[in-house]
Amino acid sequence: MSEAVFQTIQNLIDTNPVMLFMKGDKDFPQCGFSARVVQILTHLGVPFETDNVLESPEMRQGIKDFSQWPTVPQLYIKGEFIGGCDIVTDMYQSGELESLLAEKGLLKNAG
Repeated sequence: MSEAVFQTIQNLIDTNPVMLFMKGDKDFPQCGFSARVVQILTHLGVPFETDNVLESPEMRQGIKDFSQWPTVPQLYIKGEFIGGCDIVTDMYQSGELESLLAEKGLLKNAG
């Protein structure tokens, strides 16, 4: 991965408390797994940003190299890699995701 791609990814993670690297964007997900994570985050009411990895082959491969995780989508919360669709779904269903977001001060209706 080039230094420019690494810096772009790091900057997106550093400047967005909840960052989702996905296929498509939050308004138009282009795969079911990405759509599922968007649905979960939207349901929880957490503000989040997305990066469409389909727009750049370098970003699509770069995020996989960056996280050492082979698939997209990839969710980061306050700089921490959380995981992909299965992990996010499991955390949502167990209440762990909502707890983490509340703990980090990211839920609008928390408190």
